[in-house]
Amino acid sequence: MKCLKRGVALAILAAWSLTSLQVQAYEQDKTYKITILHTNDHHGHFWRSEYGEYGLAAQKTLVDGIRREVAAEGGSVLLLSGGDINTGVPESDLQDAEPDFRGMNLVGYDAMAVGNHEFDNPLSVLRQQEKWSKFPFLSANIYQKSTGERLFKPWALFNRQGLKIAVIGLTTDDTAKIGNPENFTDIEFRNPAAEATLVIQELQQTQKPDVILAATHMGHYDNGNHGSNAAGDVEMARSLPAGSLAMIVGGHSQDPVCMASENKKQVDYVPGTPCAPDKQNGIWIVQAHEWGKYVGRADFEFRNGEMKLVHYQLIPVNLKKKVTYDNGQSERVLYTPQIPENPQMLSLLTPFQNKGKAQLEVKVGDVNGHLEGDRSKVRFVQTNMGHLILSAQMARTNADFAVMSGGGIRDSIEAGKITYKDVLKVQPFGNVVVYVDMTGKEVTDYLTAVAQMKPDSGAYPQFANVSFVAKGGQLNDLKIKDEPIDPNKTYRMATLNFNATGGDGYPHIDNKPGYVNTGFIDAEVLKQYVEQNSPLDVNAYEPKGEVSWQ
Repeated sequence: MKCLKRGVALAILAAWSLTSLQVQAYEQDKTYKITILHTNDHHGHFWRSEYGEYGLAAQKTLVDGIRREVAAEGGSVLLLSGGDINTGVPESDLQDAEPDFRGMNLVGYDAMAVGNHEFDNPLSVLRQQEKWSKFPFLSANIYQKSTGERLFKPWALFNRQGLKIAVIGLTTDDTAKIGNPENFTDIEFRNPAAEATLVIQELQQTQKPDVILAATHMGHYDNGNHGSNAAGDVEMARSLPAGSLAMIVGGHSQDPVCMASENKKQVDYVPGTPCAPDKQNGIWIVQAHEWGKYVGRADFEFRNGEMKLVHYQLIPVNLKKKVTYDNGQSERVLYTPQIPENPQMLSLLTPFQNKGKAQLEVKVGDVNGHLEGDRSKVRFVQTNMGHLILSAQMARTNADFAVMSGGGIRDSIEAGKITYKDVLKVQPFGNVVVYVDMTGKEVTDYLTAVAQMKPDSGAYPQFANVSFVAKGGQLNDLKIKDEPIDPNKTYRMATLNFNATGGDGYPHIDNKPGYVNTGFIDAEVLKQYVEQNSPLDVNAYEPKGEVSWQ
């Protein structure tokens, strides 16, 4: 019956797609020039990097220049974000991303898809961010469970020179799994592709837009191979009627979507070189990497109901490469000409930057080598950073062992001085350290389930004081603190409330009698451990093959 209903819905949608052009208001035989600008996965980078890269001040200069250029040619601009404004830079995190949203107002964003990291804070913070913003937060597939109503506007309508443009917002349905479950007690994430089908139909019937776009936070996966992640933009585009969207402005996977061949992205896209976006089922799919490193620019011409992509590029925002000379000296060199920073934006953001910086530059310790926290490592292998973080949690809770998902580790720390800012960059989410007392049998069941989490996902587990060989879904030679596990003995495990409450698909342990929420924020626990054990010796935390998969 469900299949029949969906088939009927698609048939109606196809009929509307064919007939809607007969009732549009655009002028026949007139060519409209529409430029879509886009960014995604900003993650708190309102200020330029330590090397002078990206930042909203340079972005404003770039966008203002494009607006003037397009206006001079008789065209119009729409600026969209693929979401995830929150979490990643301590100066922003400490201020609930207020400088980022106020900066986006000044740049002139028209709409934003709601990203999964918009839920890193309680809903009350997200509502405050909406109040700061002069542009709508869009998501058609996020609902309040208790009322059945959407939490955000499903779409926004824009008039550009008499052309009616609709922008639909969609959010990955992985959000409930990869976010903090405590923030989702009354929130439901429905299937984005199914919601898109319904919303497109409703738009065609009630609003009759000339063009429909989608701003999404779902991820781009080559040929739809999304692995353990929820389905993304490619899969959705293939599920919709051909050409029912002109473009999907995406985010979440944090890629420059520049195709090397059909269904295959360039592996190492070089800033400033040509970029061919993906096209699936007559729908263009774009994504501009992350952090405002690029502004994507898609120049369209609309004529007699047809939306044609004339030119596309990813414009680097003061990105630099490291060049080493024969004499051993090195420097960072711009890929493309310098974009000056906008004075008005600097005036707006400087007080926020100074306020955040003052709180963060306090030294908390030292380390004699590199602590590995890069996502290309912590989601694939055990690392010394994982061991350090878990050691801090065990020390605070007097636990026998500890486990957490690698996706909770967001940065590395280099040799030398460690500041509070360094610690917050490693653990920016504000999760709480918890512990639980379990029997050896319960521990075995728990670790067996966690060991099934796949590499190349945030769920990939980091372990401390645990050793095993995983094979065929079973754990062989399982030990805690180098001792074979005793089914009848009680063990204490430290972890984060995120994982304890089912985050990343981990087993729920918050309902066990021996569960304790300590109330201690993870970054504060790590900060104190660094202070008490400084200078840190990286070799003391180096993995030694304790856990392995066959």
